[in-house]
Amino acid sequence: MSKRFVPTLLIALLLILHGQLWFGRGSVHNVNKLQIELDVQKGKNTQASLANDRLAAEIRDLKEGLEIVEEKARSELGMVKNNEIFVQIAH
Repeated sequence: MSKRFVPTLLIALLLILHGQLWFGRGSVHNVNKLQIELDVQKGKNTQASLANDRLAAEIRDLKEGLEIVEEKARSELGMVKNNEIFVQIAH
């Protein structure tokens, strides 16, 4: 009886492991499906990163642009802010 028990047990374990490989949570089909989902998500992340970079550049341009506009208005047009006094000294 023990001569048949060990091979039968080993075959049963092999069948269980083989079943897990093809039909379980870590099966080939499930891993392929998750890989496809991962690739799609990486593409979405790349697009979101590019959109974030564009927005950051736009914000930076707006911040710098306002400073440049203000500087030009002060130096070329003599404009002042509220509660400021403009004094011009002639040479």
